[in-house]
Amino acid sequence: MRVLVTGASGMLGGSTARALADRGDDVTVLQRRPSGLPFREVLGDVADPEVVRTAAHGQHAVVHLAAKVDVVGRWSEYLHANVAGTRAVVAACRDAGVPRLVQVSSPSVAHAGHALVGVGAGPADPGRARGSYARSKAVAELDALAADGPDLAVLAVRPHLVWGPGDTQLVARIVARARAGRLPVLGSGAALIDTTYVDNAAAALVAAVDACHSAHGRALVVSNGEPRTVREVLGRLCTAAGVPLPGRHVPTLAAHVAGGAVEALWAASRRTDTPPLTRFLVEQLTTAHWFDQRETRAALAWTPRVSLDEGYARLAEWYAAQPPDPARRRPRG
Repeated sequence: MRVLVTGASGMLGGSTARALADRGDDVTVLQRRPSGLPFREVLGDVADPEVVRTAAHGQHAVVHLAAKVDVVGRWSEYLHANVAGTRAVVAACRDAGVPRLVQVSSPSVAHAGHALVGVGAGPADPGRARGSYARSKAVAELDALAADGPDLAVLAVRPHLVWGPGDTQLVARIVARARAGRLPVLGSGAALIDTTYVDNAAAALVAAVDACHSAHGRALVVSNGEPRTVREVLGRLCTAAGVPLPGRHVPTLAAHVAGGAVEALWAASRRTDTPPLTRFLVEQLTTAHWFDQRETRAALAWTPRVSLDEGYARLAEWYAAQPPDPARRRPRG
């Protein structure tokens, strides 16, 4: 098939594009900056209808990953990238006669802050989703699924906490804080959470392209299906990277208060860098969220091939192969 992947400069987007190409698909990628991938490339804003229409022309399927993924930024930025971008993709699919659209969403669109224990996808709810990213992705998912019909099969896939070698969103931030001695365990660290190794998430999106016509019109959560405690996940990532394990606890209530204070400080000073703590992050690290994968695996005819243990081993090999950072070398003498 001819498949367009938006957001291919990110870890999951690039992995998905490569996985499609590896099985013989003709891949086009769309993002703001060069991806470095050996495919036909269209550069531009995913919210620009003309750019997206050009990229979508002649495609058999679109996998839409491009999004603003962060915890800071103006609401207008999330609306532009996540909502207007998705609407431009849907319109381009209709105009170009693309029959399949895989909308890459997030479990956060249905997370209102309480524990999610062995549940399914649940409906996206912009009114209850926490934070600008989750709310905008909830609106985008609803818009995409509303376009599902006889001429355009739309399937929303929600990969949960994707990580792997080269990850700059989750792993790199955890490792940087651990290396600096600023990675505490929030609460007890006993909350069970799902994560997804990147190769599994990419394979699930490839499977979603194939299953789009049979499984369309709904949302599916994707994960490794191996819930682990937050303490274990943080510890295994730190061990793989060769950095110190979390050394102290911060009570949940104190973390919530601190997260709110940090958010207020960032907003007042109009900072654009990622804050060290937010209330949403506290909720994610102190509240159980793991998902029943039976519907997903049946609908996509897919199962994860890389276990968490193997994923951690691959991550350790990747870190061991990285050149030393001169900034962290200790002076001699």
